[in-house]
Amino acid sequence: MAIPRFYPILDTSLVERRGLDPVCTAAAILEAGASILQYRCKGFFSRERYSELGRIAHLCEQSRAMLVVNDRADLACIFGAGLHLGQNDLLPSDARRVTGDRVTIGFSTHNEWQMRDAVSEPADYLAFGPIFATSSKQNPDPVVGLDDLRRIRSLTTRPLVAIGGITRSNARSVIDAGADSVAVIGDLYPEDGDVGARVREWLKMVV
Repeated sequence: MAIPRFYPILDTSLVERRGLDPVCTAAAILEAGASILQYRCKGFFSRERYSELGRIAHLCEQSRAMLVVNDRADLACIFGAGLHLGQNDLLPSDARRVTGDRVTIGFSTHNEWQMRDAVSEPADYLAFGPIFATSSKQNPDPVVGLDDLRRIRSLTTRPLVAIGGITRSNARSVIDAGADSVAVIGDLYPEDGDVGARVREWLKMVV
């Protein structure tokens, strides 16, 4: 499978700290031309969050963009979305017992040994990072850097998504180091709040 080169992540906590509405933000990202969107909610998943995700799923369907849900295999099935799993979540092989083969699954790795283990898992794409220092996680894993990314690239033929501290100023170096896609979180949200303009800037750069 192919993963779009620009992979925006809508982190609900970060978006709300910036004073933005998650649904409106998702709409702006999609209207600007993104073809994939990950919904990441690390807090309590309330009924309000469920409704919010439903509205975002509808927006993705209208835009013919791929929705990816972080952590939750059940929600990925309910909303016809992809699923992204971290090292502390279900293994892809266990998640497949819930999703079957119809759901696209991504799996995060943070070092060589996790990547070697991940190669035996039934994931459709693999993520690796943090490439650079990041503030989007409370307890981030150690920075891996571009040299590790180049070395890790040789361990898998599956699509590789780089994540962690990726900005417009360093994205090209990440792609040149072997990433098929760059996941972007913090650099999606400019000070002026014009997320759509920022997405269009990203798409001109990397697509």
